[in-house]
Amino acid sequence: MKWLFAHRLFTGIALVALAGCTVGTDLRSPEFAAPSSYTAVPLPSRTASAPTGCGEAQCFAFVKTLPSQWWTLFRSPELNELIKQGLAGNPSLSSAQAALREAEENLRAESGALFYPSVDGSMQASRQRVSGGSVGGGPSYKFNLYNASVKVSYTLDLFGGSRHQLEALAAQVDYQRYRFEAAYLSLTANIVTASVREASLREQIQATQDILAAEQKQLEIVKRQFEIGAVSKTSVLSQQTELAKTRAALPPIQKQLAYTRHALAALAGRLPSEAKLPEFRLSSLKLPVVLPVTLPSSLAHQRPDIRASEALLRQAAAQVGVATANLYPQITLSGGYGLESNNTGHIFKGSSVIWNIGAGLLQPIFNAGELSAKRRAAIAAYDQAAAQYRGTVLQAFQNVADVLRALETDARMLQAQAEAEAAAQATLDLTQKQFQLGAVNYLLLLVAQRDYQQARISLIQAQAERFSDTAALFQALGGGWWNRGSTSLGAAPKQEMD
Repeated sequence: MKWLFAHRLFTGIALVALAGCTVGTDLRSPEFAAPSSYTAVPLPSRTASAPTGCGEAQCFAFVKTLPSQWWTLFRSPELNELIKQGLAGNPSLSSAQAALREAEENLRAESGALFYPSVDGSMQASRQRVSGGSVGGGPSYKFNLYNASVKVSYTLDLFGGSRHQLEALAAQVDYQRYRFEAAYLSLTANIVTASVREASLREQIQATQDILAAEQKQLEIVKRQFEIGAVSKTSVLSQQTELAKTRAALPPIQKQLAYTRHALAALAGRLPSEAKLPEFRLSSLKLPVVLPVTLPSSLAHQRPDIRASEALLRQAAAQVGVATANLYPQITLSGGYGLESNNTGHIFKGSSVIWNIGAGLLQPIFNAGELSAKRRAAIAAYDQAAAQYRGTVLQAFQNVADVLRALETDARMLQAQAEAEAAAQATLDLTQKQFQLGAVNYLLLLVAQRDYQQARISLIQAQAERFSDTAALFQALGGGWWNRGSTSLGAAPKQEMD
């Protein structure tokens, strides 16, 4: 009779569970209408080209996907090796990997706890003394009690609270996955830009040293002319001042170079004192001629920061579902079966069998508006996440537009700087010859020296700027992580973005 009652009880509750409707949310990710182009004014198919040795013209290859190892387009074995070291040893990347594993394990743990019954076994042995007063005034007595039992409990997910909790945890896994991809992209881009900066500073030091040598020779010429009375003492002092200024400009550049190499060591996961870093030169880096540019409609699927923001939005929507489900009843089924006896020899007899079965219902009745307020707070958190998502998308499109325009202007700037450097070099050579012949005064020579020095440094900086902005384009477009295929770290398969 008891078993019949238990069977009917479980059957009734199961029917209620099947008939119950899952309480969800109608919150969806905000739709974002992607524009047809990144910039208001259409970009040219090719950028300007600089004179020989300063950089070829680059062309934008639209609707073309990015390679996953985009840095190899700079064709520098030293750069490739340095990035390989950074990916293996950078602590920030290791931290992102650990955070992803933590989120995955939390999801596995909660999946088992929420979707499957909990089964616990226990065994107990105790020695007890019972007072005679508790059994009608008789004498007190002592006895042993042995118990072995299995207990089962399960909370029905009638209104979707457990399902929404798992959705929130799954969204957290996605968030950490894309945080890892963002750290991966940031690390590789930072190594490339730091390498370009090092090459630029090294070139600037070499240029400054060459200018110092030329100015030293010019000082010797001015001194000889002063000795024969061709120029005044003022000319000698002016040349010495110019030489001292050029020499004073060298230590700050050398300090920046040292800082940059320290930064490269840290990015590679090495101590500055122990890292064996290559020495980069602009001439050792090749400017990618073809720049793949994906469609604007694909950007939201390719930028790790956008995908991470979208995951937070889905997590916020799931939390609204959890808060909504908490407004409704919670039903828990439980049962137990075991053996209990005061004698080990009788514990396996039928008379020692114990069991229980039950169901519990928890219905919030009065909580001073706490649960409703928490649901409204969850909705507000969703609205905040939606606004942050839209802001992330807008920032991403701004980044791409900025870099595309920068590459266009970088090419024109490099072309102009190359022409200015060539003109300044020719002017200086001619002025030096005229000064030696006495055809021009020293003031004109000094101006020509300053113009050439500034033009040469500006040319080096323009070359480096073009390399850096090229790397920034790959970073702004997402870095091609989706083309790495499925990995242990959960990267999306290639066909997802095609």
